[in-house]
Amino acid sequence: MTGKTVKISGPLIVAENMKDCRMYDVVQVSKLGLIGEIIELRGDRASIQVYEETSGLGPDEDVVSTGEPLSAELGPGLIAGIFDGIQRPLTTLFFKYGTRISRGVSVNRLDREKLWHFVPKVRAGEKVETGDILGVVQETEIVEHRILVPHGVTGVVSEIAEGDFTVEQTVAKIKTADTVVPVTMMRKWPVRRGRPYKEKLSPDTPMVTGQRVIDTLFPIARGGVAAVPGPFGSGKTVVQHQLAKWADADIIVYVGCGERGNEMTDVLNEFPELKDPKTGEPLMKRTVLIANTSDMPVAAREASIYTGITIAEYFRDMGYNVAIMADSTSRWAEALREISGRLEEMPGDEGYPAYLSSRLAEFYERAGVVRLLGKGERTGSVTAIGAVSPPGGDLSEPVSQATLRIVKVFWGLSASLAYKRHFPAIDWLISYSLYADKMKEWYDANVGKNFLKYRQFVMTILQEEAALDEIVRLVGMDALSSADRLIMETAKIIREDYLHQNAFHEVDTYTSMQKQLLLLKIIYNFYTLSSRAIEKYVALNDILACPFKDKIGRAKYITEDNLAQFDEILSDMNAQIGALTQGGEEDV
Repeated sequence: MTGKTVKISGPLIVAENMKDCRMYDVVQVSKLGLIGEIIELRGDRASIQVYEETSGLGPDEDVVSTGEPLSAELGPGLIAGIFDGIQRPLTTLFFKYGTRISRGVSVNRLDREKLWHFVPKVRAGEKVETGDILGVVQETEIVEHRILVPHGVTGVVSEIAEGDFTVEQTVAKIKTADTVVPVTMMRKWPVRRGRPYKEKLSPDTPMVTGQRVIDTLFPIARGGVAAVPGPFGSGKTVVQHQLAKWADADIIVYVGCGERGNEMTDVLNEFPELKDPKTGEPLMKRTVLIANTSDMPVAAREASIYTGITIAEYFRDMGYNVAIMADSTSRWAEALREISGRLEEMPGDEGYPAYLSSRLAEFYERAGVVRLLGKGERTGSVTAIGAVSPPGGDLSEPVSQATLRIVKVFWGLSASLAYKRHFPAIDWLISYSLYADKMKEWYDANVGKNFLKYRQFVMTILQEEAALDEIVRLVGMDALSSADRLIMETAKIIREDYLHQNAFHEVDTYTSMQKQLLLLKIIYNFYTLSSRAIEKYVALNDILACPFKDKIGRAKYITEDNLAQFDEILSDMNAQIGALTQGGEEDV
């Protein structure tokens, strides 16, 4: 049906004669065919958020409903793709229209001409159900794209063949009770609706990131949700880049939601050059990028995180562990606020709509570890990490507070740490993780039974340092007892030699869990042996003058294939502090 525009307010258009339309139907506006989505219905009037520039439009423009919700095209061709907020391929648009996206452009989201080699995994005559793997396509050297039985289809495979196909050609036919369903490699799925699964499981396995402050103090579970809030310049984007490169995930979906264009340019330039540590192939070969920069239409920013999470769920359903980075949800919330204001809705805190919390929850709740549809016990996961950009670093603002009520991991970035060149600038006094205790069995079995004990030791030392720091500021370090000065020195080692990590250093950029355990063991033994020595009246300055102290500072640069050096450091530490202790006893 065709309606007519009666009001245009930036990205918001009101059209009448739309009574037969439904919420979230996609429409085309004017002769230009601008893409929009119905977000409110009142009588026969529909409010439409338009994903393209609306300048030059006037009243009585045609508005045509497609009768379908905003959907993502899912199939081979997603990996290494660069899309905008509504999944238009930016590379294709560049070659077709140049550096600026023209209004009303229409391109296929997935390449309709490229041939993909399909290899069946079932035979004709086999019974299949929703979620079963029909066949595979080797999409990149890293990613095997699994073609699944479509949602709602159960029956017997009547035809299936190996060969080269486009995403629209039929690769198999499934005979159901009523009809024969042709199966192609491409599917469509509404972005605002979560993809189905059998059961959501409790996350109990960490997503190892190689970043010591995260893996040791504030770990995130595979299938968990985390927030990275911090003021401008505190390193949110660098943290997400590090996670994208090193996190123990099969697929990375990176959503640049309203960020500056130069930041997305850095991503587009760096990811093809970065090597995947597991395979040596370019990182882009397991990455999907969604770039919706701050100068793009604001309504498309609102849709971008739903597009991203839908693509993440699609790869989850294949049995992959997917990590989605949303940078930043604050920009997404600003888009919500602008659209809500133009709708003349009653504003909530700081002008954000009253439904801000529920919309954030809709996004984060689509993460998780799930048992997948289909025969057999297969699982997949989506881990969601959202950056938050509170104005002035004020964590009491609505987006930060609404996010904190949902996530279980909080990596609070500190401007003061960033100004001191301490990166990652995650403040250990305000950050937390609610997953660590649930993952005890995994740590005991895969890292070591002392790992959580060392973790608690580090947390305690850092908290005691914060308390002693007040005294030091008032009366100076010399007023402290030797035991308290040892706490301050140990905390300094933890901060400078353990938590500080150089993202650009070949060795220091990634630390395995086994190496983290050995580093923690050295620091723990240093504190324990030094405490015993101080009790026997050994001067702390004598302990700090021992040669092993310098080796502790350089230990993080020991390569992963040379971990035996940690035993040498421990041996030297025992010998040198032991010699001091014996001397101390003789003096007494």
